[in-house]
Amino acid sequence: MSCLSDLHQAVAELTAAIASQALDEALQARLNHEFPADSPLMQRIRAACDQGVAEGLMCQREAGGIRYGRLFKPEEALQGFSVDLVDMQDIAGPQHVHPLGEIDLLMPLDPEASFDGHATPWVVYGPGSAHRPTVRGGRARVLYLLPQGLIEFARA
Repeated sequence: MSCLSDLHQAVAELTAAIASQALDEALQARLNHEFPADSPLMQRIRAACDQGVAEGLMCQREAGGIRYGRLFKPEEALQGFSVDLVDMQDIAGPQHVHPLGEIDLLMPLDPEASFDGHATPWVVYGPGSAHRPTVRGGRARVLYLLPQGLIEFARA
């Protein structure tokens, strides 16, 4: 099985477990409790992403010092989520709005790396929220799950 199919299967298991749950602080707490960084599902996601980047299948684009790429478009098997992966080091990304919310999975490559001030693996933003995604303390990869793939970037 390829790293992309491994990742797709793991994310499908994850999204099935959280289907129909509101994107809010309760979901963030649930994800951090049920799927901590050392859980088997998280290890599968991380291994697939590490392999995909190493093989040049993920994070193929670069802009402003951030490597990124959309891995999967929204689909029924993923409960309508799209999946993107970014690779960032001590940088803030572009300001954007999450019309339907966003679920972020932090995978530090440096032990002190944080995402938007969070060291826990999961960060959840509710519908209509906005931020400038920021990695501090080193390098990290962040997997983004976007309901219906919706994201609105601020105009420069």
